[in-house]
This record gives sequence, C-alpha cells and structure tokens, in this order.
Amino acid sequence: MEGITAGPELGTVIVGVDGSDPARGAVLWAAAEAARRGSTLHIVHAADTDSRAVYASVETLERVRTAGRELLDDTAAAVAELHPDLPVTTEFSRSAPVPSLHRAAGVHGTIVVGNRGLGGFTSLMLGSVGLKAAASATTPLVVVRGTGPQVETGSVLAGVHDEHDLDCVRYAACEAGLRKASLRLLHVWNLLHSVGNVVSMLDDVEEISGRHAERLTAMAALIREEFPDLTVHADLEKSFSVAGVLAEASQDADLLVVGGRRSPGYIGRTLGHATHSLLHHARCPVLLIPRHGNDQGSES
Repeated sequence: MEGITAGPELGTVIVGVDGSDPARGAVLWAAAEAARRGSTLHIVHAADTDSRAVYASVETLERVRTAGRELLDDTAAAVAELHPDLPVTTEFSRSAPVPSLHRAAGVHGTIVVGNRGLGGFTSLMLGSVGLKAAASATTPLVVVRGTGPQVETGSVLAGVHDEHDLDCVRYAACEAGLRKASLRLLHVWNLLHSVGNVVSMLDDVEEISGRHAERLTAMAALIREEFPDLTVHADLEKSFSVAGVLAEASQDADLLVVGGRRSPGYIGRTLGHATHSLLHHARCPVLLIPRHGNDQGSES
C-alpha cells in the first residue's frame, strides 16, 4: 500500500466451511478480504473422518468424503463467479475443524469462521468451532457475524488496551488502508480497575484520565507517522464495561480489531473477558490478533 512504511505481514486467508449459512457468509467475507490483500483464498472442510472411523461404516465415511468434496467444489465455484481472478485452493481434512484450520493457517495465515455452524443450540451467538478456534488462536482470526452482505461504513475500529496493542493497531491500520477507510482508535478505561477504591477514584479520576489520554495520543501519533495516507481518529471513553462500549461502537465500523491476551482461569490462551464478549456481541466482523511473548495484559 502506498504511504505505508510499517505493518504486519498479511498472509493467506483461510476459511472454514460446513454447509451452514454463517459459513457461506464467512466465505464471501474471506473472498473479498483475500482479493483486497492480493493473496490466495484457502477453503477448508474438516470432516473429522479419522475419529468417525471407530464407529462409522466404510459406506458412511465415503458418503461424508463425497459430500465434503462436493461442498468444497461448489464453494470454490461460487467464489470464482464473484472473484474470477482470485486464486482459490481447497482442502478436505480428515481431522477435526479447529486443528485443521490452525494447521492450514501456518505462521502468517488469517483464519475466518462464521459465528454459527451446523450444530444445535441455535440460540447461541457463537458456535463451538469459532469459540475453540479463537481461544487457541496463534495467528489472526476473524469471526464474521451474519450471513448477508454488510453496508460499508468506511471505518475500521481498533480497541486499544495498552501500549502492548501497538502491533494490533498496526494490523488495523493495514486493514483500513486496504479498504481506503479511516481508522478509529478507541481506548476504554474501567474506572474501578484504575484505582484502589471508589473513594480515591473520586479525587484521582481526572489525573488518571489524563494519563490514559497521553498514551492513546502517543500511539495515534506513531500510527499517523507510519501510515501518512491514513486518517486516524483517537477516542477515549470511561466506562465500567469495556466490551459494552466497543460493541456499541462496532455498529459504525466495517471491522473491529482487538488484541487477544491471556486471562488466567478464563477461556484458552487468547480470550479474556472482553474479547470473549465481543465475539458474541459485536455488530461487525471481529479480527482477533493474538499477543505473543510475556506482554499478556489483564482484561476488563
């Protein structure tokens, strides 16, 4: 992209399909994303036939394999109609969906999943495959909400927790550049987590708010320097619910980018309370960027 002097490597886009409507929506989103990146779209159907072999007949397994390969062919053909110049590859995996997707992503790939699958409990807002894939993600992962085309807003939203989210924000900047959209950095600080108790909070709230604002302003300045063609907005909000503010703001975004971190005793090595809630309640696709190393901060 012109004007970009820094940024992460945006690799191949990997999307999981299972024949469900949310998966079809994820494929359409993933195909458009791969086209924007100028990369390959890799479509994976994981039938988990290896574990089924213990109790299923040979005939049943063959029907599963045939249906899976037909699904891949039909999906690739549908993508080709919309994006005739997009390189598309397909993979039928005999393993379970989550390890199959992570294996296909390798080191730099981006995994895309729908927010629901073919399983039961239709009242759930995030299917088990999406949740497990996000919880164990080591590469970027997108959960696409909904099944139909989305109205573009021309804005990418990045949730900023602290200075360790700089790589996440750089990723969001790249995504905004691909879409020719603006980038909004939104830092939500939880009042009760910023001070020892409510009494001291009443005296110190303005000073604390100022420190948060300074860090956000510095990050925005750095992103503007690295991405000079990008319009960057930086907003600070105080709230008792980080996820609630970000979810509400996501209705005006084409993509919400958040950093995943370890939250001891919670779901997996990537999902903390806020990210888990956003995968369920965000109004737009959510791009989760896992943190690496020893900078895994706490989440509100």
